[in-house]
Amino acid sequence: MTFTRMSYTPVNSYDNDQKIWSGEPVIKYFDPDLSIGEIIFHEMRRHPQLTAQISATEGTVLTRRELLANVMRVSSYMRSEGLLQSDIVGIIGRNTTHMLAVAYACFFNGIAFHSLNISYDRDTIEKIFKVTRPCIIFCDGDEFEKVRSATAQLDVKIVTMRNHPLDSIKIDEVLTTPIERNFQPAKLERGNDQTLAILCSSGTTGTPKAVTITNSRHILAANYHLTTADIQYSHNTLDWITGLLTTITSGVFSTTRIIADNPFDPAFAMRIIEEYKVTWIIQPPSCMALMINCPDFETCDLSSLQCYLFGGSRAALEVQKAIRCRLSHDCLQFAYGFTELGAMATVNYHFDEKAGSVGRLVNGLKLKIINDEGVSLGPDEVGEVCIMNNQHWSGYYGNEVETRSMRDSLRWYHSGDLGYMDRDGFLYIVDRKKEMLKYQNIMYYPNDIENIISEMPQVAEVCVFGIWSDIFGDEAAAAVVKKTGCELEAEDVVDYVSYRTDSKYKQLNGGALIVEDLQRSANGKTNRMANKAHFLNVKSRRS
Repeated sequence: MTFTRMSYTPVNSYDNDQKIWSGEPVIKYFDPDLSIGEIIFHEMRRHPQLTAQISATEGTVLTRRELLANVMRVSSYMRSEGLLQSDIVGIIGRNTTHMLAVAYACFFNGIAFHSLNISYDRDTIEKIFKVTRPCIIFCDGDEFEKVRSATAQLDVKIVTMRNHPLDSIKIDEVLTTPIERNFQPAKLERGNDQTLAILCSSGTTGTPKAVTITNSRHILAANYHLTTADIQYSHNTLDWITGLLTTITSGVFSTTRIIADNPFDPAFAMRIIEEYKVTWIIQPPSCMALMINCPDFETCDLSSLQCYLFGGSRAALEVQKAIRCRLSHDCLQFAYGFTELGAMATVNYHFDEKAGSVGRLVNGLKLKIINDEGVSLGPDEVGEVCIMNNQHWSGYYGNEVETRSMRDSLRWYHSGDLGYMDRDGFLYIVDRKKEMLKYQNIMYYPNDIENIISEMPQVAEVCVFGIWSDIFGDEAAAAVVKKTGCELEAEDVVDYVSYRTDSKYKQLNGGALIVEDLQRSANGKTNRMANKAHFLNVKSRRS
């Protein structure tokens, strides 16, 4: 297959003395004094006739003029309620027609929103919102009673976005608010150091932390190629950094955004790409795996895609190859980053040459690899990945202790990921620092075994974890999702790993389990702890 390369390739430099890699300098496309909200306001007025948003599930279409009017109405409502820039707006909702107006209204008013996943239970919502204490919460009617119960101790108004209960404030009522005369977006009281949004950490080890995202330009990095001709689609909601990224880039670059408020369905997603000629998409690897496991995958038309980003967790090379074989352009790009950074850190545009890499640094970032003593390491040496973006970060809202553990006094973010940079400046992620396993005092990574299992043509997804043995230590075990229509037994997986490696510690000494789906955290990432718990629960019932 012949590809046309679509993307700009960043160049990194390396300081051999400091052992620090640097991306290229940041290019300033917009007035540095303007907030994200101000940029979106001006860009929406520049292109009033363009289609801003299409809902594939609700059947609505909004031009940029119509969307801007809705945003100003919601903004005016917030102002009439007396909200200040120090206040917080809560969001727990799907990608419905007017959710974009709520997000942009917060941007226009300089008010940070705190977005939670709709799957959070009542107790989790209560714990999280006790930290940020929102004044108004925008949620779907589906979650209204849960949200009202969780926030009973707060003085909060609740606006519903769809499926409205009788006693809720409906978004349609908010949209009747008169637009403030001579409406202008607010100037940020603290400039662009001010918090733009608050998302939640993955929450795989406890209650999710409230992660502040600074009102900066770094979230636009690697997407300056977007134009008014682009059609963007992401199924991710505003509680994901990728959902926030899509929300911002569609406003800044005046693209058309396709949304849907249903649970992710691979066949439906592929129909969206085909019907609307989507050019830009961002997905987690779990969605990619579902797509290649869908009967429609081999016949769907993905030829319109010119930028296919994925990230958030590791995608097996077999999954990447399967997706890439269906694309007309060389546009499958592995993006690495973490919520605290607020955007992408690296992007890989070189699949053929560096298939296992997450790529080179984007503009404006620095990176170093450190050992357990904090000493910087050189090329091809494995250690913790640390990144600096030279921007303000307000940390975890209300949690100074965790903030200091994430970002040190020299402003380096400690990712918790183990990796290395090769001599060409490409980053490779080995595994999570805390997920290293030890079998008979030999260290190994779950990903080593996941890569082997992913080679099996019958396997759609896999998660490997350690089962503790008093004699041997961490015995590797696996939860495996098989592809639709394939025959696969747990013993087949164990035997394949045994055949592929002669290392005793990399065998599935703890066994394997075929599952319908992997256990995931609320933001869709594979949750090793939950998969291990499920594995042990099933094994105990069978014994």
